[in-house]
Amino acid sequence: MLLQIPDNFFCFRAIRFLPLWLNFILVARILAIDYGKKRTGLAVTDPLQIIANGLDTVPTHQLFDFLQKYCETEEVETFVVGEPKNLDNTPAEVHHLVINMVAQLQTKFPQVEITLHDERFTSKMASRAILESGVNKKKRQDKALVDKISAVIILQSYLEKYKY
Repeated sequence: MLLQIPDNFFCFRAIRFLPLWLNFILVARILAIDYGKKRTGLAVTDPLQIIANGLDTVPTHQLFDFLQKYCETEEVETFVVGEPKNLDNTPAEVHHLVINMVAQLQTKFPQVEITLHDERFTSKMASRAILESGVNKKKRQDKALVDKISAVIILQSYLEKYKY
């Protein structure tokens, strides 16, 4: 005896689970920016917004070109920008540069949410992480690597605070 399966059985099941399936596929990335006068470190999440990975370190004058190219190939939901603060919670001396950059970001990427996130101690934490990882002295002195890892720390801190 053959088991008869209604023709609409699989369609019903597929439609029922389609929204859940689409949520996993269509999630956009979060991109963190550790802005500096000379170099800017960048980090990005995976599409499911679980893991923070270093993306690149770019010269600051090339930042917007890099972001434009990146956003053409990957969907970015949020820019998390490191906000420089002093220990007493007052803005650091480069704070105005970051605010100007954020204004430019809002103009060039109006569809992307922009969030400022405290970046105190990220450079020191990045330097310590590089030292503890056992890389050679030449690599430890690479300031571009410090900037990229600082961006990863900013992004990971943001994910821990707001996503999980």
